[in-house]
Amino acid sequence: MPAQRTPGRSHSYSSPPTFVSEAATPISSRDKDSKRLIVILSQACLETHKVPSRNGGGAQGDRYALLNCDDHQGLLKRMQRDIADARPDITHQCLLTLLDSPINKAGKLQVYILTAKGVLIEVNPAVRIPRTFKRFSGLMVQLLHKLSIRSVNSHEKLLKVIKNPITDHLPPKCRKITLSADAPVQRVQDYVAKLDEDESIAVFVGAMAHGNDDFADEFVEEKIGVSQYSLSASVACSKFCHGCEDAWGIQ
Repeated sequence: MPAQRTPGRSHSYSSPPTFVSEAATPISSRDKDSKRLIVILSQACLETHKVPSRNGGGAQGDRYALLNCDDHQGLLKRMQRDIADARPDITHQCLLTLLDSPINKAGKLQVYILTAKGVLIEVNPAVRIPRTFKRFSGLMVQLLHKLSIRSVNSHEKLLKVIKNPITDHLPPKCRKITLSADAPVQRVQDYVAKLDEDESIAVFVGAMAHGNDDFADEFVEEKIGVSQYSLSASVACSKFCHGCEDAWGIQ
């Protein structure tokens, strides 16, 4: 069933997402044995807010927007919120980096989003995320309100809200790590090469503007450093994709 337009929302999304035709068959989320890279975009700033219509009209004129620091500075100020709390563009950048990667097209990547509000989202590896932020915003508003987005060509769910905790959706043999500036720096390829043959790796990447590295302490077994420099979330995602590609022979 095609994704429907949400009446009155601020960003329309008239073209539902499609599958990436060149991708290999992705690992099913129900497959708990196949080795893979799993990226969890943690503390993602994905939050909808009801914006009253400029023309009035009461509740019928209300629309929903994805809260962001560019369009809603006045609103954030009235809410006494830091503009850094409204950076959905970070999640957008990370998704484009991850889903465009060779490891995803090889069918060896799974992505989850864990929002700052505790909403857990499963991303189908074959979805094509909108390239522009405006269309991405409309899609996220639709997802957060409808809880799933289906392909226009099939009944497959391309994005869906799932039950917490994230550990229920990870393989039983899975190394769970996150990044820390205080940890010794090492090459991702070398770290991944030390995993057992049947051991997956789950990386919790902070999809926020700034903050402490304790956002995944309840889940992770280890913290590692991958650069002597401060990295954006998107670059951190890219380093793990490239490291796993090199370690697993994915070109």
